[in-house]
Amino acid sequence: MLPSLFISHGSPMLALTPGPAHDFLRQLGDKWQPKAIVVVSAHWESRQLLISRSARPETIHDFGAFPQALFDCQYPAPGEPALAMRLARELNAVPVERGLDHGAWVPLLLMYPEANIPVVSLSLPVGWSNAELVALGETLAVLREEDILVIGSGSLTHNLAALQAREAPMPSWVGEFADWIYTHLEADDRAALLDWQCAPQARRNHPTPEHLQPLLVAMGAGGRATRLHHSVEHGVLAMDLYAFE
Repeated sequence: MLPSLFISHGSPMLALTPGPAHDFLRQLGDKWQPKAIVVVSAHWESRQLLISRSARPETIHDFGAFPQALFDCQYPAPGEPALAMRLARELNAVPVERGLDHGAWVPLLLMYPEANIPVVSLSLPVGWSNAELVALGETLAVLREEDILVIGSGSLTHNLAALQAREAPMPSWVGEFADWIYTHLEADDRAALLDWQCAPQARRNHPTPEHLQPLLVAMGAGGRATRLHHSVEHGVLAMDLYAFE
């Protein structure tokens, strides 16, 4: 059975710039060939739960001040309207036309560059509690038995105001939070993770919560966590990737 995944997608330049996380994602797709992908991205927030029913989701370049080569990137994966409508009913989600934001297409471009696996996007409802996000993942867990890959795409740490040079070392306050998450995921201590905002340096690493919330969805959709990758970019972006099997 497929795991669910939490992917730290980092800067949009991850799509083009070789490095530990880029290189790891390029080989990760060889491990699994799902028949479809359902992704919850930190970059699609909404008041209520929405789901993309688009048959041909566009590639959304939801960023600025990057090289033209990044804007030229396209990820023409098909959608899966039938799956989207089924999930809309099961999750009480509202179906809408929506493309793939960079939290979705950047990691998928590296994992599945042929763009031949259907992708359905699910929004991240603002105002939902941590427990509600885990419960959303638990509802999605059945998809793993159907050879559908569930991905939460965010960032283990995400303080853009503190960005440093790409090769800068990780400050201690970033490592302290990343280590806390790792320790509690390894122990399957979900009670602690439901209260992650009380972790050491949590607010400094996540001034807003949306980039860690996809981890809760992925955790709910899977079993015990295994850290598949750890690296750091720009000093403060921990690029950790977890599988929940």
